[in-house]
Amino acid sequence: MSCSVGEDGQLVFRDESGALVDEHLVELAKKQHKDGLLGLIQSKCDDINAEVESVATVHLETPNCNQVPRFEMPAFDVPAPTMPAALKLGLLDKLFKKRRLRAEENHRQKVDAFNADTQKWQEKREKFHQAAGVRREFIEKHIYVDTTAMEQWLEEVLADIGWPRETEVAFEVLDGGATVMLDVDLPEVEGMPNKVATVPSRGLKLSVKGMSATKVQKLYMEHVHAVIFRLIGEVFAALPIATTVIASGYSQRHSGATGRLQDEYLLSVVVPREVWSHNDFDHLDQIEVTESLARFELRRTMSKTGVFKAIEPFRSPPPH
Repeated sequence: MSCSVGEDGQLVFRDESGALVDEHLVELAKKQHKDGLLGLIQSKCDDINAEVESVATVHLETPNCNQVPRFEMPAFDVPAPTMPAALKLGLLDKLFKKRRLRAEENHRQKVDAFNADTQKWQEKREKFHQAAGVRREFIEKHIYVDTTAMEQWLEEVLADIGWPRETEVAFEVLDGGATVMLDVDLPEVEGMPNKVATVPSRGLKLSVKGMSATKVQKLYMEHVHAVIFRLIGEVFAALPIATTVIASGYSQRHSGATGRLQDEYLLSVVVPREVWSHNDFDHLDQIEVTESLARFELRRTMSKTGVFKAIEPFRSPPPH
């Protein structure tokens, strides 16, 4: 018998064939395995609420831009070949020449194989350290002077981010690395989680409630700003010589004029490193990202409930 939590929060019991279990067996299982079932319900509750939390708190993983990228030497974890044990001749080997010669030949073959394997291992280790040296130079030197290296490194960094919703980022490194432009394809509001859960004090079930449209819209507002905030921080942390990040986020929405689905920019911001570096990266949970981005040159038309109107993004650093 297996048990799962359905979309309505009720426990669902099935037998090995996948068929629903008789009610009297369900009641018996609930009595005998109450603690385990409560744990299952709590786990499902945590999963539902964690999904809501994850989209609003993407910015909490923003790296500190005041710490430069550092190369960390990886471990060479290929074990060295094991030397064969010394040859030991038994009594019969000593008495009979053919046995002795055969034993000596077998041992010689093991030693030869060991020497060949050791040479291959040493060559592999040398290549490993050579590759590590190239990587060290790439991170500690090239990303400071070579825009191609900067682009490669930034692409690696951004590819490692695990977004809770599909998010695509295009970027361009300009002015020898001083300026980085980000173009962010944001998820749609329809892709936001829209349910929250609680575990009632009585009964073996989960209470799942839908979020109001206003709450979903506010959640989307938080997510959009958190994504842009995180990306700005990732760029400054990855590229120490970058002094300005221009980040613009857009989403696919139906045009009020034509009804057609089209890209519309929701916000665009120009962020200088000098100001960005004043963020307290040890207390990112204290930052209101919707307000934080307003410190910079920001184009955004948004209601208090998070409804965006289309804007024209920055295409280059504004003049000062």
